Amino acid sequence: MNKKVEKITDEELKQLQDQVNQINNAQLRLGGIESQKHTLVHAINAMQKDVQDMQKVLEEKYGKVSINITDGTIQEIPEEDEQANT
Repeated sequence: MNKKVEKITDEELKQLQDQVNQINNAQLRLGGIESQKHTLVHAINAMQKDVQDMQKVLEEKYGKVSINITDGTIQEIPEEDEQANT
């Protein structure tokens, strides 16, 4: 290639620009996903705290019991199981 070329072809430029744009778009989308992830992590933490607060309320009302979250039935926790959890 003895001929001095000062510019790539228009087709090559378009292809290169498209590839760079694809990378930029993917990075932008990834940033959006990370932001959503961050928001969801904080939301889950808040939900877990709500469950813990509810558990405390239920424990004050019903004592230390196991509650079936499907049908709401209550089952006493045997003392030996309770001591093993402490």
